[in-house]
Amino acid sequence: KFSHFQDCTQKYIVKNYFYYYLFKFSAALGEEIFYITFLPFTYWNIDHSVSRRMIIVWSIVMYIGQVSKDILKWPRPLSPPVVKLEMRTNAEYGMPSTHAMAATAISFSFFIATMNQYKYPFELGLAAAFVFSTLVCLSRLYTGMHTVLDVIGGALISAGLLVLLYPAWDTIDHLLLTSPFCPLFSIVVPLVLCYNYPKLDYYSPTRGDTTTILGAAAGATVGFWLNNQYAASAYSSTSAQPGFALLTGAMVFVLARFLVGILVVLLTRWAMKSLVLGMLGYRYKFPLGDLAARRRLEVEVPYKFVTYSCVGFTATVVVPLLHKLLGLL
Repeated sequence: KFSHFQDCTQKYIVKNYFYYYLFKFSAALGEEIFYITFLPFTYWNIDHSVSRRMIIVWSIVMYIGQVSKDILKWPRPLSPPVVKLEMRTNAEYGMPSTHAMAATAISFSFFIATMNQYKYPFELGLAAAFVFSTLVCLSRLYTGMHTVLDVIGGALISAGLLVLLYPAWDTIDHLLLTSPFCPLFSIVVPLVLCYNYPKLDYYSPTRGDTTTILGAAAGATVGFWLNNQYAASAYSSTSAQPGFALLTGAMVFVLARFLVGILVVLLTRWAMKSLVLGMLGYRYKFPLGDLAARRRLEVEVPYKFVTYSCVGFTATVVVPLLHKLLGLL
């Protein structure tokens, strides 16, 4: 029944290192390392409203994509004949490709959100979004993780969701910034979705990855609301943000903001992960190294949700306060 998950790891020889490293790098653009750097970078250095829209679109698109995988249950390409260059996501189903969905959602939402705010050629922005999403999509074929149909399906679903969400962008953004119910809604709804994630007959990383994404978005959304309520003047997108006019002097501030911010974010993730796992280990009587215990619903969901909601909150509230304190705004 699950023979497609029992693939044997094939040995391979790299004959073209340019394609190998290009597509390995492109694949990373659809993973956590990219989310945890690019999305906060946008918030700290480019524009708050752009960052808010990207995070909301990203979380909705990724949740729908991850759930769709576990409902459709379409297998990934068989290996052999396909050579797979990744193993972590091999236990997941294939359709749709969430890498393709995330890349399409992030690149085109960034393009749409910035094209009316910054002066740059429309064609250049469109081409950049297209190249970015195409590279990520092609990387999923090159690494053997998806079929062409998986990738096309993911990109089309993401594009469809963008078209549906775009007319409501301003309304959603306004509600998230001003509604007194925003903090409660932002925490309760994602938690309910995570605890009621589709059940599988075996362990798959999809529920944990979905919890990570929704947790980060929940923490960031609460941060957006709090900033708007209590520190609007300090955090408005009209503050001393360099935008795209990155002069040499501004570049130093951009780099400093990013390095300080990412250090604090990574420290927050490490500290909260250790603290929450330690508390859950004490509550459910398991050692921290017990991978099977960490995969249980009652452990995985709270541990990942709390950890990454703290990461999202830190990125949107704590880091900007630190930037202000250090004179980096």
